[in-house]
Amino acid sequence: MITNNLKNNQLFVGIDGGGTKCKAIIVNSCNDIVGTGVSGPGNPLHGFNQATHSIEQSVRLALQDAGLKDTPLSELIAGVGLAGVNLPSLHNQMMQWQHPFKTMHLTTDLLIACMGAHQGGDGAVMIAGTGSCGFSYVNGQSFMIGGHGFPHGDKGSGAWIGFTACQYVLLSLDKLIPSGALTNLLMKYLEVSDAMQLVEVIANKPAAFFAQLAGCVFQSAQANDATAIAILKEGGAYLSDIARQLLDKNPPRLSFIGGLSTVMTTWLDPDIQAILSAPLSSPEMGSVLYAKQQHVNYSSQEL
Repeated sequence: MITNNLKNNQLFVGIDGGGTKCKAIIVNSCNDIVGTGVSGPGNPLHGFNQATHSIEQSVRLALQDAGLKDTPLSELIAGVGLAGVNLPSLHNQMMQWQHPFKTMHLTTDLLIACMGAHQGGDGAVMIAGTGSCGFSYVNGQSFMIGGHGFPHGDKGSGAWIGFTACQYVLLSLDKLIPSGALTNLLMKYLEVSDAMQLVEVIANKPAAFFAQLAGCVFQSAQANDATAIAILKEGGAYLSDIARQLLDKNPPRLSFIGGLSTVMTTWLDPDIQAILSAPLSSPEMGSVLYAKQQHVNYSSQEL
């Protein structure tokens, strides 16, 4: 029996690949999540081989979690939402990948985040995790703001917060600004004792490394450190401006998602905090919704 051109026993995998981790869920035709897997970075901007490895590893872990470790990846229909593929060169590279799935439906992490947050309906999302971005989908029209990547942009993100903290700490070590809790905490976290050691540790590090330092900033802000508070206020103001741009598109709902969304909400402007709607489901479920939508469309074209 086939319903909506989908076999009842067909398994789908939804993938959300970001700068720090790649998460996969195994979903049946009834949209029940039967397994979950998490692996390393899934943004091809930081390495094509790393991204494809993380995708496959996260899916195998999800199959194992579902008790289906012997299921071939070739039996899965995959919805793959990745950071970075808004850049045409990276999208083309990923589309040329000899993927192991039955079918792969590739899109941006922004679209799948929006589809998940609003259960496939119209809406907008602000995202703050390793990176940051704004995205809306209203009346068939998509709109993106920010998302230029670290270190060029992504203000208000974990990577930006950690990177900016390092800049301030170096200034404090050079006696150009006062030293406070942030300087002490970050140096202790990185196990360094002076500016030169700090530079050696942080030189040429990727976004994921700096995102790990964001916790030092939030902890220092709780200790009333002026520098940490200034960083978070600046990031919150930027994200609030992103929200206003999104609201100009008249989305029925606006959600704030990503690994930093909970802790950054209090740093948003009060009027933005007041209108946020809780996301209805996860970005990886958004990937499944996208894959099912695309698969039905593809099947209809074949008929």
